[in-house]
Parts: sequence; structure tokens; C-alpha cells
Amino acid sequence: MSEDKPKKKPSRQQVYTLLVEVGRHDGDGLPDGATGAALMCYASGIDEAEAVRETVAILKQAELAPLDVSGYGTLEERLAEGHDIGDDEKELMARALAENSVIVAQMTPFYDDAKPH
Repeated sequence: MSEDKPKKKPSRQQVYTLLVEVGRHDGDGLPDGATGAALMCYASGIDEAEAVRETVAILKQAELAPLDVSGYGTLEERLAEGHDIGDDEKELMARALAENSVIVAQMTPFYDDAKPH
């Protein structure tokens, strides 16, 4: 009986683009005066739920306080939706897949701009 399958089983891991909103927590490293931040992350997982769980766990270990996670799908899903994805972003996604990791690509702090009336 001959096998048509390749010898190495293909990885079921995919990389998902996640936007995580974090609040303040002691030792979080966010800038003074920031009320929280948005983190653009690339996370590997067999599905988006696993990628979200891993990302939240890692951010908590880093003393951040995840409040909300929005998923934007895999590279293929994002391209199908017409997203413009640069080479730098693709490289970070490839790195997350190769390292089976979570990469925080961008952090945008939030500030309370409300002024008393």
C-alpha cells in the first residue's frame, strides 16, 4: 500500500491578527497618564479561540490587563477581505507562525482627553 501523503504532517497552526484593548495594572509599563492601550498582535493557534486564549494569558503574565479582544482573521482571510498588508506585517506573521508565539506589533496608548467643563 503506497502513501500519497507527505512524510511530514502539515501544521494546523495559523496566525491570527488580534486587536487587544488593555486597561491599567500596576507594573504594566504603559506611559504615565495613559488610561490603557490598544495592542496589535499576531498570534498562532489551531483556531482563533486558541490564539485569543494564548494572547490573553501572555499579556496577563506581562502584567497587562486585557479588557477586550477583536479578531481580524488569518492572512488569507484578511487578503480576501481586501486588506492592504505590507511586507513588514507579513514577516511578523511568518515569525509568529515559525516561533508558535504571540507578537505584539504595535502599542497605541489611550489618554483621557476629557477636560472639565
